[in-house]
Amino acid sequence: MLTYVSAKSQKFQPGFFIDRRDQKVEGLIRTSPSGKAPIKDEAFIVYKDSEKGTETRFSASDLKSYVVGKDSFVVAHAPRNETWSAQELDFVKVVLNEEVKLYAINAGKVSGGSGFRISPGISMGTGIGGGGMGGVGIGYGGGIGIGGGGGGSAKQGKITYYYGANTAEMNTLTPENFNDVMSDIMGDEPLALEAIRSGKFTVGNVNGLIEYFKKLKEAKK
Repeated sequence: MLTYVSAKSQKFQPGFFIDRRDQKVEGLIRTSPSGKAPIKDEAFIVYKDSEKGTETRFSASDLKSYVVGKDSFVVAHAPRNETWSAQELDFVKVVLNEEVKLYAINAGKVSGGSGFRISPGISMGTGIGGGGMGGVGIGYGGGIGIGGGGGGSAKQGKITYYYGANTAEMNTLTPENFNDVMSDIMGDEPLALEAIRSGKFTVGNVNGLIEYFKKLKEAKK
């Protein structure tokens, strides 16, 4: 479900970006655009200030982050011991914006894959722009049904997850470190910790754990 660019992601959507000078610029943004990148080996977005405005391409090195709807993305290099062959500098999604953050990117980009293809129309986390699901009907769930894990990293379909205090400190979420990392991220929610330690969630259904954690936090508001 997340292994291709959705029709929505090919359209301009309301949002904003933060440039390298920390200036916030609001307007319409198209993510995962086609065409030649402004700078070789860098991902880019297309921006315009209004429906009839002039389209401008911004390379990853021009920006620090951008937000479309409830989804937030920050600029990052591949973590140590990994390569992103399509672009050396890309955007990673902020799935959980906690003290230790959880990031996501298309696993196809890792060690020789294709372009970044996370659909911004699907909310996987709070991100910088807020969001999340309300209500108090909390229960365990499978999350977004996009297939099982594989390889040495945590993957949902073609999504690879990373964790760290910031993008410079990102490390890959793996089956081996899953319990420790997610317990660290979700440590302020006892029910989430219990679910992790009891084995109700693994890398294969990490999206279910993310949604469960979001619901727990929303229920406290």
